[in-house]
Amino acid sequence: MKIGIDIMGGDYAPQETVAGCIEAAKELRSIARLVLIGDEKAILQELKNRNSPPSGFEIIDAPETITFNDSPTKALVQKPNSGMAIGFKLLASKKIDAFASAGNTGAMMVGAMFSVKTISGIIRPTISSVIPKEKGGYGIILDVGINADCKPEMLQQFALVGSLYAEHVLHIKNPKVGLLNIGEEEEKGNLLAQSALTLLKQMPEINFIGNVEGRDLFNEKADVIVCDGFTGNVVLKQAESFYTLIKKRNIHDPYFDRFDFEDYGGTPLLGVNAPVIIAHGISRAKAIKNMIKLSYEVAAAGLNQKISAALTATVANTD
Repeated sequence: MKIGIDIMGGDYAPQETVAGCIEAAKELRSIARLVLIGDEKAILQELKNRNSPPSGFEIIDAPETITFNDSPTKALVQKPNSGMAIGFKLLASKKIDAFASAGNTGAMMVGAMFSVKTISGIIRPTISSVIPKEKGGYGIILDVGINADCKPEMLQQFALVGSLYAEHVLHIKNPKVGLLNIGEEEEKGNLLAQSALTLLKQMPEINFIGNVEGRDLFNEKADVIVCDGFTGNVVLKQAESFYTLIKKRNIHDPYFDRFDFEDYGGTPLLGVNAPVIIAHGISRAKAIKNMIKLSYEVAAAGLNQKISAALTATVANTD
């Protein structure tokens, strides 16, 4: 397996991205080869600084860099020699099996949709965030930001792809799916929540348990929590702020330590035809390493193919 990494993507590139690649290569050496895509001179210098031989990687020169200030819709066209643009070309031509970046999130989504494209039947791709559970283990919440405005049918698809991700990558057996709402009762919520609830109740493909509330995020009630991206992003940023406050106050707690985003590395863009992993822009070496490991896990699980098959089966069942 080959995993492509946008070396110049992120606030601390290329130093931290190269360092993360070196650590990931140690753990994946026998099962995956890393393809470092970026400024070749900078990559070689960073490898030299860390006494890591270039022969341990495949290096592809990409002299241009897409920054966080670049327009997501124009960046890939205006900078065709960037690591991100070249990475998507390699992914689309199946010369790499997965592509990961801590760079411009909007550009990553646009690149994925125009290169490998969305899985047939998907309305919009989605991203999730891991939720540490109080009694151990993890759940996910989706969408967490790229789909601020949603239709009920989109939440229905988020439930399906989120359930498959939880089952095949996080290894949660028969994951429980809940709809985030302002109450457990079926009549609660806005028009989006009420309409989505009706659709989710009609899905035999998932283990839907009904509405869940904000207080259920960290307990065992649901493994997959579905919401629109506006709500999900508010939840995610609030959780991040609590973790930051705890660290600032020098509070050490094993449970809250699990909120460190670097432990998860990134999140897959669910609903596209190939593994695309997006990491936080402030990722350092630890997060980059885990982003690459997640890329391997998503590709090895055949998640995209499983989502495509599930969508095909769902359409067949409704005909």
